[in-house]
Amino acid sequence: MNELEKVQDYTNENFEDIKHIDENGIEFWYARELMIMLKYHKWENFMKVIDKAKESCQNSGISVFEHFPDVRKTIKMPKRAEKTILDYKLTRYACYLIAQNGDSRKKVIALAQTYFAVQTRKQEISEKEYSSLTEDEKRFYQRNLTRKGNYSLNQTAKKAGVKNFDQFHNAGYKGLYNGETANDIARRKGLRYREDILDNMGSTELIANLFRISQTEEKLKRDNVNTEKKANKTHYEVGSKIRNTIKELRGTMPEDLPTPQKSLKQLEKENSKQLKIK
Repeated sequence: MNELEKVQDYTNENFEDIKHIDENGIEFWYARELMIMLKYHKWENFMKVIDKAKESCQNSGISVFEHFPDVRKTIKMPKRAEKTILDYKLTRYACYLIAQNGDSRKKVIALAQTYFAVQTRKQEISEKEYSSLTEDEKRFYQRNLTRKGNYSLNQTAKKAGVKNFDQFHNAGYKGLYNGETANDIARRKGLRYREDILDNMGSTELIANLFRISQTEEKLKRDNVNTEKKANKTHYEVGSKIRNTIKELRGTMPEDLPTPQKSLKQLEKENSKQLKIK
């Protein structure tokens, strides 16, 4: 049995289960969720571990803000009252440092040290590899993320009451693409009937859509959306806000980004043929 399997057996949960993905496809963990996983019962005690981890990070000459950005959350209290609490969005490296500075008497701490040490190294390699990818390789990578993101979004949308998924997804596209539906985007790109528009986007355009997908899912959950009408409105609003952000940053609007000469399906077929020839 390897170390990861031991972690799963001991906690009845995988550290991956509490992992989140942000708008850029970057993974992170909330400190309060990690606290429970590491068998800490009081936030005050866990904060002492976080402070030690921050100190270790700083002593290594690495940006504490980059790995331990703080966030504020509003939680519900009795009698409809609300309370704002502190939390952190932790990188894998931050989780590793917390495990290193945790109570070594806890079995789960020792297992977490091994787990995050191995996984942090894998993540570092992955990021370096991504920077050296070609544009088409980046497209394949981002398309895979959007595919996974859409699957997760559909599950959340279904729970929110969505039944007409074409209408739901078009609401998001309309917000991001200044009123264009999926069919409008396909026509503008000169695609054939039913050809996948996401397979015909560059990496930058795919990232914008991944942002739309992930933020819509988070907002549906956060706002407890429970009707199809509200879900569609939420998707449109998220798309519009992302569009406004691109505009404020003086970026290129999604509809003005170039369409790749070849779709990802075309590239897959070509690669498949080349492999057969070899």
